[in-house]
Amino acid sequence: MTFRWYGDTDPVKLEYIRQIPGLYGIVSAIYDIPVGEVWPLDKLQALRARIEGAGLKFEVVESVPTHEDIKLGKPTRDRLIANFQQNIRHCAAVGVKVICYNFMPVFDWTRTEMAKELPDGSFTLAFDARAVAKIDPEKGIALPGWDASYKPEQLKSLLAEYKAVNEETLWTNLEYFLKAIIPVAEGVGIKMAMHPDDPPRPIFGLPRIVKNREDLQRLVNIVDSTANGLTLCSGSLGADLCNNVEALVREFGSQGRIHFGHLRNVKVEPDGTFYESTHRSCDGSLDMAAIVKAYHDIGFEGYVRPDHGRMIWGETGKPGYGLYDRALGAVYLNGLWEAISKYSPPAH
Repeated sequence: MTFRWYGDTDPVKLEYIRQIPGLYGIVSAIYDIPVGEVWPLDKLQALRARIEGAGLKFEVVESVPTHEDIKLGKPTRDRLIANFQQNIRHCAAVGVKVICYNFMPVFDWTRTEMAKELPDGSFTLAFDARAVAKIDPEKGIALPGWDASYKPEQLKSLLAEYKAVNEETLWTNLEYFLKAIIPVAEGVGIKMAMHPDDPPRPIFGLPRIVKNREDLQRLVNIVDSTANGLTLCSGSLGADLCNNVEALVREFGSQGRIHFGHLRNVKVEPDGTFYESTHRSCDGSLDMAAIVKAYHDIGFEGYVRPDHGRMIWGETGKPGYGLYDRALGAVYLNGLWEAISKYSPPAH
């Protein structure tokens, strides 16, 4: 069980995180280096020392960002891929075992509300498919996360570049990227763990290629190596009710391709509108007990974390990344694991 932490600027204190029962390590990254550039080794060493000084392990990086020029297949990609390769080497040098990353065009997640109020008075992240369908990208996009990362003209220019990129083009660019980085990861003992699209559907005409079972299988087939694996995010994939997350865990976990599990629940409507619920099975559309049991049955020994959480008990800070509800999620998930382990031996 791990917990995401954004460094010493994170309002959630590392010393509080270590008090969560059953916690093994911290998931973090270097956040002050521009996307596409090399992370200095001394920064990674300092991050490891800070985490280990709090009595926790630092074995998972989330994320090493993939530059848009790589996804677009631009001539600059070779230099950027070389930098990505060097980041893999530097991560391995400080003891990192798994790197989470993604290949989502422009942004790695989309929400329409950062603080949807639930009946119990808590606040959560939400996605309104109807609201997104009404947005004309040509007139600008004003959604949480989008307008914070790009100035309007930058976003407009980037969206224009993606008009020439369809799903097959993006797959071709991903294949070029994977064939360059996976041998490096193999050589230094790192397992690459691709995060699926969030939400798992095309948005604003942007192609999405990691959204269902067929996509996951195509991804791992590109380079037939256990170093080419997955971050199996239950909340991202579960936002499409056609995805059976339990079955995906059993299938790809049995192949040894799941290296990192994001465990969260979502309450989903048939049109794809959803909000992030508590981790409990009864509060969302996913059977978290069945998903955890699937991990247990395949003998999973990798890393997991409670993904997002509600903002509860008056906590403020980065939406989805407060301390309290994620801590409750970690304890709930560990409780499920303990009960399943005690009363249900592994299926294999």
